[in-house]
Amino acid sequence: MRSPQAWWRDWWLARLRPVAVHTLTQRNVYILPTRAGWAFGLTLLLLLVAAINYQLNLGYALTFLLAGSAAASLHITHASLRGLSLQVRPPQPTHAGQDMSLEISVHNPGRQRFGLGFGLQGREPKVWVDIAAEGITPVVLSTLARQRGHHDLPALQVECRFPFGLFRAWSLWRPAGQAWIYPALEATPPPLPHLADNPEGDGAQSRVGRDEVEGIRPWQRGDSLRQVAWKKVARTGELVSRDRSSRVAQRLWLDWSHTQAADPELRLSRLATWVLAAEAQGLQWGLRLGAEELPLAQGAAHQHAALQRLALFNKAGQPR
Repeated sequence: MRSPQAWWRDWWLARLRPVAVHTLTQRNVYILPTRAGWAFGLTLLLLLVAAINYQLNLGYALTFLLAGSAAASLHITHASLRGLSLQVRPPQPTHAGQDMSLEISVHNPGRQRFGLGFGLQGREPKVWVDIAAEGITPVVLSTLARQRGHHDLPALQVECRFPFGLFRAWSLWRPAGQAWIYPALEATPPPLPHLADNPEGDGAQSRVGRDEVEGIRPWQRGDSLRQVAWKKVARTGELVSRDRSSRVAQRLWLDWSHTQAADPELRLSRLATWVLAAEAQGLQWGLRLGAEELPLAQGAAHQHAALQRLALFNKAGQPR
């Protein structure tokens, strides 16, 4: 059964509209006494009762002096948040089970602010920083990426208890934007499936280690005689060498059926790990998820496209 506090928090968050820039004003900054503040108020009440009972002029002076200090601290605490503008940079994609970083840019058009705490709504610990005057201060939060997919950014909270800790001013913010969380990486994955020499991926092992030639380039000092393309020299009269710096890209298909695991999440983790391994080895690879297919290619964009398909795979249904 959900607690009243959780119900109230969810109801409140549902009323907040996601915005790219959150400016703190009178309308969205809230303030209440802390536990220390309530204890301080009770102490002032006892002092006032004692001063009235014993007709102590110094007791009156002390009580009203402390009450005035508390009232001034209430204004300072609230003013420490007003006027700030918050913006979150799009987070980098991460894998489930890893930490995801959220960088908040805090723009302060006024004086320096002290003792501001930033964190995810309803979670501890918070990051406490001082905000420089008339500038932009970066604040980096870290949260555990729990579930793969394309998720909305979590609700954030900023608070302040400066200067005495008697009052707590805070504001909630739902930043606009989403974050990619890819499947978790497998700690000890099996080797990559067999490479194929043709785009159809017939399962045959490619000739790994063979010195294949990609092209021709002008002869350079230090090239061996074996590297010189003599037939090309005889035809054109130009001294050229074989370019062995890049080899024919080896082709690889990463197929759902290759994973051989009972747990669908383990299969997705294994495919995600293979995607990173194939890209690191400079292979030309493709991805097959049942009837869905990502063509042979390579590069960072191709890698992210494959990982995004893996992250959203459950939404499209698993192959049988």
